[in-house]
Amino acid sequence: MDAVQVGQAVPQTAGIGGTLLALLLVIALIVGLAWLLKKLPGTGLKSTSGLRVIASLAVGPRERVVIVDCGGQQLLLGVTQHGVTLLHTLPEPLLDAPTQAGFAELLARLKSRDSA
Repeated sequence: MDAVQVGQAVPQTAGIGGTLLALLLVIALIVGLAWLLKKLPGTGLKSTSGLRVIASLAVGPRERVVIVDCGGQQLLLGVTQHGVTLLHTLPEPLLDAPTQAGFAELLARLKSRDSA
């Protein structure tokens, strides 16, 4: 029998190989779960290519009126914490809401206003 000599170090860690293996296992688990979530129905991660919010207006703390474009037809919807109600179907589409200025454009405006 080989006895461990006093003062001889016994490795307590898995080393770099074990650490890398554990890291790869965690990354594979994350990728696998993301793939599974995409495949499950009702997860909300699927794209909504035919549905788009054109405009939104808050009419209360938890109530909104929104115009939604659904396949070329625009719908006026009332959205509350309890549900969504169709208020009106618009006979002709409204023009798209103007896009908000990007961060770079806003920063340039502020700089020009400060220098003036």
